[in-house]
Amino acid sequence: MDTLSYKTKSVSKDEVTRTWYVVDADGEVVGRIASKIASVLRGKHKPSYTPHADTGDFIIVVNAEKIKFTGSKMDQKEYLRYSGYPGGLKRRTAGEMLEKKPIAIIEKAVKGMLPKNKLGRAMFKKLFVYEGGEHPHTAQKPEPFKF
Repeated sequence: MDTLSYKTKSVSKDEVTRTWYVVDADGEVVGRIASKIASVLRGKHKPSYTPHADTGDFIIVVNAEKIKFTGSKMDQKEYLRYSGYPGGLKRRTAGEMLEKKPIAIIEKAVKGMLPKNKLGRAMFKKLFVYEGGEHPHTAQKPEPFKF
């Protein structure tokens, strides 16, 4: 028998070190930036990534109103909501969403890329999206994240 041990290290939630990152969404495509943000929220950019633990970092997204869609998605893509009542289906195009709720576009895109369980909901709480270029998290000393 070999005396060498090649065990994979599984990180617990107490051993995780989290950093804060700022992402500027100015001129970025929605799906491409959302998949990168979801990857950082899960912690997949770290060598200590553990699938069953929340090892991700905090993300602050600024300039959400300057995000772009490719092709004709601005007119054709629809965001659906349902009130729970008969005939209560509400539709909004991506153009209308960009005018009224630009934060919701990024949040919905990222939330759809996270796990659909308790762990995914905990990861989503580390995402902060703002319309303008300013954010109230200067005390956390966030670093710009380069994709």
